[in-house]
Amino acid sequence: MKAIQQCIENELKIFELKFSEAVKSQVPLLDSIMKYIIRRKGKQMRPMFVFLSAKLHGPVNESTYRAAALVEMLHTATLVHDDVVDEAYERRGFFSINALWKNKVAVLVGDYLLSKGLLLSTHHEDFMHLQILSDAVRKMSEGELLQIEKSRKLNLDESVYFEIIKNKTASLLSSACGVGAYSSTQNMEIVEQMKQFGEKVGIAFQIKDDLFDYGTEEIGKPTGNDIKEKKLTLPLIYTLQNADKATRRHIINIVKNESKNKEKVKEVTALVKQLGGIGYAQQKMESYRDEALAILQQFQPSPIRQALVELVQYTTDRKY
Repeated sequence: MKAIQQCIENELKIFELKFSEAVKSQVPLLDSIMKYIIRRKGKQMRPMFVFLSAKLHGPVNESTYRAAALVEMLHTATLVHDDVVDEAYERRGFFSINALWKNKVAVLVGDYLLSKGLLLSTHHEDFMHLQILSDAVRKMSEGELLQIEKSRKLNLDESVYFEIIKNKTASLLSSACGVGAYSSTQNMEIVEQMKQFGEKVGIAFQIKDDLFDYGTEEIGKPTGNDIKEKKLTLPLIYTLQNADKATRRHIINIVKNESKNKEKVKEVTALVKQLGGIGYAQQKMESYRDEALAILQQFQPSPIRQALVELVQYTTDRKY
């Protein structure tokens, strides 16, 4: 990961300053929450994809920095809102915004970040950035609602699962690559290629997240969370589709009625491993990763292309 960051080290430093400036507020409460968010920033993968996608096709410019800021604002807004929807009180090992300031404030903070992103784009007339990212926000909302609807009925098949993660997770990564490319080349054919690349990486990224739920304690990741929340992920969907009727009924009963029972959740986890759900999801993840890498091969070899290759591999090889 450090080797990747070195390719865009200066860009990331400038970006952090610009992002901090962009989210400042005259309202003391809001400003202190923004500082809290900035101090607890994540891996900044989406801005990294913006900068690398831009540099692959031309020089980074002010439009690129605005694109990265817009992507990060939208991403942060969706995380803040997600924690409210999921009733989650922890984010990246720290208290979430809703845990510290309650749901009302968290919803308004998410709205503030969305509006700041929109204003940043309209002020500089970055209308293509706005078009690409607005489409992503629409897809993310639809994906989240589709997941809620299907989880209630537990009637999710593989095609619906991929529709959900394409919208919910992959759309923002796809847009990050699209706006990055657009900022350095206005070639819409290249923009579309980069969006497809980002979508495939995003799908692989989400499947990797699904697999963490069936991980071992050694990697320090709690297991069984998706089952507790009645989320049907790819390993479980495959298992349900390939189990005999009695096993299928047994698993559905646990997910519906006993998902808070740790021993029962462990039983489902063991069945998913035993019936090949993990292996199947791993294979699908690698397939999407390879499709993303194949798109990159269409561009000229360069240190930036290699950094993108390594970033894609990181998304599927990461330990957390």
